[in-house]
Amino acid sequence: MSNAKSLEELEQKQDFIRRHIGPSPAQVSDMLSALEVSSVQELIDQTVPASIRLEQPLTVGESRTEVETLSYLKSVASKNKVFKSYIGQGYHPTNVPHVILRNVLENPGWYTAYTPYQPEIAQGRLESLLNFQTMTLDLTGLDLASASLLDESTAAAEAMGLAKRVSKAKKANAFFIADDVHTQTIDVVTTRAEQFGFEIIVGKAEDAVNHDIFGALFQYPTTSGEVVDITDLIAGVQSKKAIACVAADIMSLLLLKAPGKLGADVVLGSAQRFGVPMGYGGPHAAFFATRDAYKRSLPGRIIGVSKDRLGNDALRMAMQTREQHIRRDKANSNICTAQVLLANMAAFYAVYHGPQGLKTIAQRIHRFADILATGLKAKGIALKHSTWFDTLTVVSDSKDDVIARAIAKGVNFATNHEGEYSISVSETTTRADITELFDIILGEGHGLSVDAIAADVEANGSESIPASLVRDDEVLTHPNFNSYHSETDMLRYIKRLESKDLSLNHSMISLGSCTMKLNATAEMIPITWPEFANLHPFCPLDQAEGYQIMIGELHDWLVNITGYDAVSLQPNSGAQGEYAGLIAIRKYHESRGDAHRNVCLIPSSAHGTNPASAQMASMKIVVVNCDKNGNVDMVDLKAKAEEVSENLSCIMITYPSTHGVYEETIREICDIIHEHGGQVYMDGANMNAQVGVTSPGFIGSDVSHLNLHKTFCIPHGGGGPGVGPIGVKSHLAPFMPNHSVINVPGTNIGNGAVSAAPYGSAAILPISWAYITMMGSEGLKQATEMAIVNANYLTHELSKHFPILYRGRNNRVAHECIVDLRPLKELSGITEMDVAKRLQDYGFHSPTMSFPVAGTLMIEPTESESKGEIDRFIEAMVSIKGEIEKVISGEWSIENNPLVFAPHTQGDVLGNEWDRAYDRFYAAFPVPAVAKNKFWPTVTRIDDVYGDRNLVCSCPPVETYRD
Repeated sequence: MSNAKSLEELEQKQDFIRRHIGPSPAQVSDMLSALEVSSVQELIDQTVPASIRLEQPLTVGESRTEVETLSYLKSVASKNKVFKSYIGQGYHPTNVPHVILRNVLENPGWYTAYTPYQPEIAQGRLESLLNFQTMTLDLTGLDLASASLLDESTAAAEAMGLAKRVSKAKKANAFFIADDVHTQTIDVVTTRAEQFGFEIIVGKAEDAVNHDIFGALFQYPTTSGEVVDITDLIAGVQSKKAIACVAADIMSLLLLKAPGKLGADVVLGSAQRFGVPMGYGGPHAAFFATRDAYKRSLPGRIIGVSKDRLGNDALRMAMQTREQHIRRDKANSNICTAQVLLANMAAFYAVYHGPQGLKTIAQRIHRFADILATGLKAKGIALKHSTWFDTLTVVSDSKDDVIARAIAKGVNFATNHEGEYSISVSETTTRADITELFDIILGEGHGLSVDAIAADVEANGSESIPASLVRDDEVLTHPNFNSYHSETDMLRYIKRLESKDLSLNHSMISLGSCTMKLNATAEMIPITWPEFANLHPFCPLDQAEGYQIMIGELHDWLVNITGYDAVSLQPNSGAQGEYAGLIAIRKYHESRGDAHRNVCLIPSSAHGTNPASAQMASMKIVVVNCDKNGNVDMVDLKAKAEEVSENLSCIMITYPSTHGVYEETIREICDIIHEHGGQVYMDGANMNAQVGVTSPGFIGSDVSHLNLHKTFCIPHGGGGPGVGPIGVKSHLAPFMPNHSVINVPGTNIGNGAVSAAPYGSAAILPISWAYITMMGSEGLKQATEMAIVNANYLTHELSKHFPILYRGRNNRVAHECIVDLRPLKELSGITEMDVAKRLQDYGFHSPTMSFPVAGTLMIEPTESESKGEIDRFIEAMVSIKGEIEKVISGEWSIENNPLVFAPHTQGDVLGNEWDRAYDRFYAAFPVPAVAKNKFWPTVTRIDDVYGDRNLVCSCPPVETYRD
């Protein structure tokens, strides 16, 4: 009986593993048969070099059931103390509209979508991002906005980079930061400046003009709450041919004059308080706007309006699309992802409330600040400033007593400066809260009535915003912000946009290098628990005990999985992880008196973010050739390492290689670099082909970033959120990021931050924690093995019809393969773009196109896709091959065939005219399987050239809606 019970428990624990891994045992058997191997282990033996296979299994524990996992995590989360937060400093409590919470944040139709590189099947999220850009432009008063960045502090660092690129003060090497900018922003910008070799000057805002600078950063309102007219400060900076940057509070801009109207060249900030939980620091979308003249230097992505083949308005990513892969070390930034899901939430928040609703929220916040200030001043409490929007700073000789009373009542104030504390009211503040604040600060029995003070404020008016700074222009006049204020209308608008987008809940997204696999519902549930969602990142550590436990466990598991000695969870994207890892290497060399070591070797096949990140760390890039099989050319590597030996800092290498194979020489590569005094940076983009089978630390590398949104199941969100922690060997551990507000244990005091919050995008770490918990040591290894099985089966079947560009040992691939379309292109004139667009008619997102080799598709099925779905994709590719052959044979001309007209919309197929060489029905339903789950693109092929020549990056004018 006990054996039966044990077997039942074991089956329950393995239940999640079976649900995560797509192929059934019977399907696995069929795929192994096709590959002519008898077991999964035999395939692994043929594929992964024996010299790098782990000798011991992972020790992250046995898999747990979904129920066990969520029950335990809830007990951990309950150790967090969710106090009322008045800390401010860039993070505020907010009310997430439930229609957005349920239908966007918790909806796989939004959170599993990929970056909109195939815009015809991404028009929904592109419209939402265009709303975000329009919102940004209206509120900042500038000409051009991006579609979000990582957080306010890194956006400020990007502003500094832009300022250096465009400033006419070419001889200046200093960037000025006002001392009333948020502390974490000064920290992150200073870290970035150190890597670029810029001087940072922190001082009183009015002193900016006294220095030889290429740019300056001001906070509006200041971190302590003061609302200051910075028009003259901006003009003074510009008189020195420098660039004036302003970090602004987005909610305040409903009431305050737009910084662009004050003359600012760049305006940036966090969109968090537009309906995105604080989440202990993230993920949050930053907004960024600048002048049209600087558009070629803008970091990140811009959504632009273009036309499709039929002349309809259509949206696409403009200019900055994948610029790292095009410009590499010349890219404006190493950012390859943003915070799209959170930007969409903020945009929907603005759409839902509309201009009047947002203004009402802002006025209510400001009125509560006025009421609080009036009452405190009536009782003789000294305020530091006479102006404010939402934040009051109290000057007090009884600060410690007040803070103690606040803590006792479950309330947090900001306490950064001696003899001062700050109170930031928010959208969630109530009249009862104001009464409680009076009780805390004044003691009970103070005799103040909120109603009476409110009446007084109403009667006498407010002067806490200077008259010269009161906003007097209309914002958000576009119909999108004035049409969807009932929940019914909003629900339908969200659904309408969602229906335009292909996501993982529709079909396989087989993007090589991007690992679009299952984001299990059980993994997603905890991120909206109040215990995780509603903590301020700067709350006292004893209030975040649950977070510390969860983060600690995740840290230890990642250490075990990677073979490293320590992990930093601060970087909030893979690119930020690369940057943080390179900083650790640079600081390590400096600590040994080797500051001259600044050469980074990068194989020609590398991800584009590698050279961009190396450039951001001020490294000199030397490219190492690859051989005809896609492997690092060992002769060239040895020669280059020898040539730069004295100055060698590191190599950046991806494993398995970007070409999708396990290079046999990886240990030798590590040894060569170490012999010449360098460090090995192993790009973790393909870590999902290592977990449980090998590890970067075991192979011999010194540092890696991990894409938690790839290997460890954080969803892509249409282009973010991401988390890019770094794992390091012990000698690099002291040089990982720290934080100026909350110290991160295990790193040197004084190490700069790379993200605004000490633990980056902490709110989504429970996703990866839950994935590892429910998979356990055994399941994690199975996931890697099944990714290899699926990839090799797909490769085997496609190789009957297409050449496969690279293979490793025993003719196997790792977790992805590269299909070479160039021979067909040469014979037919059909391009890889045509194939990508035609796949949309079959209900699939295109695999990664023309990377790492032009004219190819890099395909990754992941372990989460069943054989049935893989076979459906194979059927589509084979059918498309047949279509190309008809062009080659002359049955269809190069100008008239379903590939060049793809994708086909309903309007296209059902139109009155049809002069094609193929049937309408065939255009839309090329194989029977498509009819079972037809996805209709909403626009036809988009004209990229038109979009670039006619750059429009805000919502089309009202006239187009009237038409």
